[in-house]
Order: sequence, then C-alpha cells, then structure tokens
Amino acid sequence: MGVWQVDADTLAGSRFVVSSLVETTASLKKLAAPVAAHPGERRWLDAHLPAYRARLAAEPVTALLVDAAFGATWNADFLTPTPAGLREDDLDEGLGRIGAVSSDAVRADLAVSSPGPLPGPLAHADDLAERVADLLGWVWRETVRPEWARRRRVIEADVVARTRELTRGGWAVAFAGMRPTMRWLGEGLLRINAHDYPPRDVSGARLLFVPVTLKEGWVSWHTDGNGESDGTGDRYAVVYPCAGALADTGRATPDGLAALVGPARAHVLVRLEQPLSTTQLVALTGQGLGSVGRHLKVLLDARLVGRRRAGRSVLYFRTPAGDALVAAQRDPG
Repeated sequence: MGVWQVDADTLAGSRFVVSSLVETTASLKKLAAPVAAHPGERRWLDAHLPAYRARLAAEPVTALLVDAAFGATWNADFLTPTPAGLREDDLDEGLGRIGAVSSDAVRADLAVSSPGPLPGPLAHADDLAERVADLLGWVWRETVRPEWARRRRVIEADVVARTRELTRGGWAVAFAGMRPTMRWLGEGLLRINAHDYPPRDVSGARLLFVPVTLKEGWVSWHTDGNGESDGTGDRYAVVYPCAGALADTGRATPDGLAALVGPARAHVLVRLEQPLSTTQLVALTGQGLGSVGRHLKVLLDARLVGRRRAGRSVLYFRTPAGDALVAAQRDPG
C-alpha cells in the first residue's frame, strides 16, 4: 500500500472532495490521541476532551474498541469507509454503512489494526459496529456540527490553495504538500506513505483527495470487485490535513490591536503571518469578500500589508511594519 500505480486517465479524473463523515472521523482520531498540532487544536481539545472521556468511561467496551481501531500504524478499515464524493453531507449515509458491518468483519479489521490480542469484551460483543457509529454521531453533534460552517470554509480554502499549486507546479508539487511522506515518483508511481506494502494498481478507479481541518490523515479504498459494490465504482481516497496556516483558526486577536484598527481589520492582519489570498482570508475570518477587500485596501494604504501575484492569484502578506505592530500588541512588555 506504500505505492500506488496511477494511470493518466485516473490522475486526470481525480478531484478534491468535502466530506462531513471524514471530518468527523478525523475529529474522533484526534480525541483518541489528543496531541495538539497548534494552539487552535489545543483549544478544541480542551473544550471537548472532558465530555469525550466521560462518555468512554461510561462505555468501557467502546473505549477498548476505539483503542483497538486506531492502532499504532493502521486504522481499522470498517471505521474509514471511502467517501463516494457525491456530496459533502455524507455523514448519515456513512454512519449507516459503518453500523451495518458485522461484528465478525469488525474483529477481522481489528486483528490488523490492534497492536495486540483483542481484549475479551471485543472478542464476544455483537454490537461493535453500532457502538462506533453511535460514537461518531456523538462526535459530530457535540464537536463538529457547531463549527461545521467554519470548517467547511477552511477546507474549501485549502482546495483553492492546492488547485493553485497544481497550476504552478503540477501534481508533483501538490502531492508533496499534502503529506510528509507522499511523493510522485514518476512513471505513474505515487508513494502514499513510507510503509513497505505491495503496490496497488488504481488504474481506472476514481482518485479522491479529502482535506480535513485537524492534523490527521489516512488512505482508504472501495472496490466493486471484492463484493463491496454500491454502484459508485472503484475509488481510492487520500485524507490529508489542511495547510497549517488555514487549519489553525483559533488564534486570538490582541485586544489592543483590535482597539487600534478595529476588530475585523485586526483579525485580517493577524492572519497574514504567511501569504494568503482573499478567498483564504474569507474562509479564515468568516467575513464577507467585500469586507475583507476593504480591510486589505486600508492595510495596504497604511503599508502594514503588501501583495504579490502567484499565478492567477494575488497573495497578501504582512510587511515588516505589520509584523512589528502585531508583535508589539502581543508582547506589550
């Protein structure tokens, strides 16, 4: 599974998709292994970890199941079904698919993902898939749905950024930016990760790239040839984290800076630690395109922000004066 053989037609037909199910699964993975990649993730974990841990404490079998499903190097396949890519609101359909998996099939997947022998309760329970589906539903309702509109904007902004990379450097550049170990090797070979698995021929299948806002990632596939036919054909998915500057939307705007230039304008200035387009700023700030444009004009006139063209996009960035202003407000001493 470390290398996929990809033909030209498959690559030409590949696309980015938004999936509420995949975003929810990534959120469960982060709760199960709560290591924050940036301050925004830390704040999200601090807000939701207590309730998550309380739920698992009340359901010890489910807690054992989560531990076994998210193994050291591999996810249990039943827990990460490959999205069809037909619509972003695929949560209910996906939970139905997960919940319908037989306990024997779940245990077969856990035998691969679990770092050791399955605990006794998992070897005998007959409702394993239903437990996972219920937990994912809870994760969606309690931790994802309240901020799904913002997360979706971030995901869409990441897709815009990846598309710009495609126009500038082709798929080789876009692949390298998705995951640390993902590389285009040439001659139709795409390295997915560094694991030494037999190569898979994905020629003729649909290749999907699914960004998530948390720093998580995995690969999955669905093939009609192994009895899993659902009428949507063979498909392979690469789940990858949004670019760090996009995903870390939880950073605070200093009160002094907000009082000086206005809260909305200060939010734009704080976000420009690295070059961003207006589309990305709209996603990160939640402000309208017109509002972002007006704030950028004022900041440009004040020489706190500069701009440069990158292909078809215009990217905005903080000038040294803008950096100094933000730094002074963050460290008043």
